[in-house]
Amino acid sequence: MKNLVLTLVLVVSSVTNMLAQLPDPGFTVDENTAIVITDPQNDFLSPNGVTWGVVGESVTANNTVDNIEALFKIAKEKNITVFISPHYYYKHDHTWEFEGSLEVLMHKITMFDRKGALTVEEFEGSGADWLDNYKKYIDGENVIVTSPHKLYGPESNDLALQLRKHGYSKIILAGMSANLCTESHMRELVENGFEVSVVKDATAAAILPGINGYEAALVNFRMIASHVFTTEEVLAEINKK
Repeated sequence: MKNLVLTLVLVVSSVTNMLAQLPDPGFTVDENTAIVITDPQNDFLSPNGVTWGVVGESVTANNTVDNIEALFKIAKEKNITVFISPHYYYKHDHTWEFEGSLEVLMHKITMFDRKGALTVEEFEGSGADWLDNYKKYIDGENVIVTSPHKLYGPESNDLALQLRKHGYSKIILAGMSANLCTESHMRELVENGFEVSVVKDATAAAILPGINGYEAALVNFRMIASHVFTTEEVLAEINKK
């Protein structure tokens, strides 16, 4: 047992040292910069949401709800365009013939469910709806809501198209959930030639026995993104603009 503990300590220490030695390309906010927020929805961020039992600890520790709101607020003040990539499931999504582990779970707990793409019946206040704190910002003219992504990344929606059509090449990324949708958006945007930074405390993730999704995401944010900000740091960078 002692040998196992020693091995784990050495592995963690090695990873920490490796990350500390990685170059940090940095990220400067300019007129080509947009903010992208994934899944700012009740099922992730409200204590009444269906995932709160596993993400609530991380959301609370990171002050995620307030930090996302701080991004919405400064974007409105500075007229920075915000793109929201939401997650919705309709009736036809529940008849898929095969699914991954978390897809099965999300469908089972009716996460992000809506009556249909052409109706907002029962949408208000549902798990798929925006967190109330954010609605006053999302209604603003500087916010664009894309079509929904269905799994984790934006491959199935029009986020990349909308970003390009509006002339943006640089992304400040935040939202839920860190090691799933947020990380998948980061990876796809980077692969598509966007310069991406991540706001590490404007996201959070599930924490389960033996699985810490947030810690896993932090490693990949540091290794893939151009820069990893705290909310305080990115607000200061935006205020230089």
